[in-house]
This record gives sequence, structure tokens and C-alpha cells, in this order.
Amino acid sequence: MRRRSLTVLMALSLLFVSACGDKPDLEGPVDEDLTVIGMCQVGAESDWRVANSESMKAIFTEENGYHLLFDDARQKQENQITAIRKFIQQQVDYIVLMPISEAGWDSVLQEAKEAGIPVILVDRRVDVEDQSLYAAHVGSDFLREGQRAATWIEQAFQEAEKPVRIIHIQGTLGSTAQLGRTAALEEALAAHENWELLVRLDGDFTQAKTYEVMTQYLSSLPGRGEIDVVYCENDNIAFGALQALEEQGYTCGRQGVNIITFDATRGALTECLNGRISLAVECNPLLGPLVEEVIQTMEAGRTPEKHHYVEEQIFTTENLSAALLERRNY
Repeated sequence: MRRRSLTVLMALSLLFVSACGDKPDLEGPVDEDLTVIGMCQVGAESDWRVANSESMKAIFTEENGYHLLFDDARQKQENQITAIRKFIQQQVDYIVLMPISEAGWDSVLQEAKEAGIPVILVDRRVDVEDQSLYAAHVGSDFLREGQRAATWIEQAFQEAEKPVRIIHIQGTLGSTAQLGRTAALEEALAAHENWELLVRLDGDFTQAKTYEVMTQYLSSLPGRGEIDVVYCENDNIAFGALQALEEQGYTCGRQGVNIITFDATRGALTECLNGRISLAVECNPLLGPLVEEVIQTMEAGRTPEKHHYVEEQIFTTENLSAALLERRNY
């Protein structure tokens, strides 16, 4: 991969800054032998997202041969599109994109392709007609994650004579994680006649919003309703649901409301070990090394595999320990 012109990078960066008021990405001289990475992150809406960003920043350092231009989109797709166009103007070597949602990327990714800049998707995917608009995707199999959670519910309630009453709290609508985890639950609901979906709420992957919508729902019930499972599409949603449930007098855990969560950050695993969360399905955020593998493959002139899935596991109180939590990197 050819190195982009340092002069062009710096000039365009300063031009963009003067026009838009953003902080300059390139301050001072940059070694022209460094590979320039333009990275567009969703934001910092969750513990998972913060760990994901730190994994990227730890890999793409000048010591490792990179210059990283990091953009925080603050949960807005329009900010991501603006950032990508800025990276194209700066003639970066690679664009690493964590897309907020799947739709709406055809035009800007076509612009990157025409500029000869490979795009690597991280975590979530995009819904585009032309699959050549991105070089590779690195992340998790979100449908598989949801199916593992559904299997746990099936096993936990296999002898239940009453309906299994489920609250579903979704993540950011239209994101790959939300679509996959939702699809898995919908498949399971259709396959089990005794599973009852009480309500589906929008938690947007944040603790604050989940606490708000869950409190509103629980307060609307005529009495304390019977709830067996709360299917939370990430850890921060689970934290908000836990707070709302316990404030309303519910007990969370295997003897009460079973909280199911995805991500398995240290905070969620602590609650799982303590028994307040029944199941934590891992979604590994430490994707920096896999992204670098893709880049190194292209630097060597080879074509990377289209999809790279990270290894993950599931956690319950039975397979957790304090020693495991101590070793957890996120």
C-alpha cells in the first residue's frame, strides 16, 4: 500500500479544521513511512465501546508503524459520514469504520473506493449492494450470540408449566448487534409456544435510557408483574434494567428475574458472579490485533478474508471466579 502524501495530509487537515472548527488530527511532522489509519468510532456509549477504542489505540501506535486519526462520532451517523469524507480528503491509507447502523453507506463507501482507500468494518456490518465497497469485516457473530442466549433460556425453563414471560430491551435500532440479537430472540419466541413477550423496549445500548424506559414500563403495570427473563442487548442495558427492577421491588437472579446480557465486561461478570445477572454472553471488544492482521495482509499485497469472527464464550455463576475477573482486560 502506497504511503499518502504527508504535505497533502497536513494541508487538508488544517483546511478542514479552519472550515469546521474541529481539532486538527495532524499536528506537526509525521514520519512519511507510517501507515495512516483514519478510524471512525461510534462513540463512548458503553463500557464495551470504550474497551474497543482502547484496543485500537494500543495497536495503531507510531511505535508499531502507524499514525492514527481517531474520530468519535458521538452516536450520529451523519458525523461518521463527514469523518469518512474528511479521511478521503486527507488521503489516509486505510479507513477503519465502526458503523452505527447498517443502512446508508453506499455513497460514501463508493467515494472511498474511487479514492483507492480500503475500508475495514469493525464490530458491526453495513448493508450495501456492492460488497466490494469494504475490504473486510472484523467482529462478532451477533445472531450466534443471541442463539446461545436463547438456548440457555430453553434449558433453564425446560420444565416450566407456566408461560415464560420475557421483556426484551433492544440496543441501537438498525445496528448489526441489535439486528442479530433481536433476530435470535424472535426465532426462539416463534419456536416456543409457552414463551410470552411482555414488551419490547428501546434501550439504545445505554444505561440511562434503559433505566428510564424500564422504570416507565414497570410503573405502568397495575401491580408487580410476573417477569421471568429480561433479555438485554448489552451490559449497560442490563445495568439500567437491574436498577429499575430492584427499585420496584423485584429480585434479580435465578430465584427471581433472570437478566441476560451481552458483552461480558468486568462489571457484568461481577454481577453474574454475585448472582444478580444469570447469563453473560461474551462479545469480545479487543479487536485491534485482528484489524492489524487484515491491514498487514493487504500491505503484503494479499486479499484478506471477508469476515473475521473473534472467539467468545458464555458465563454463568457456575463457571466464573474471582481469579477470572482479576485477569479480565475489559
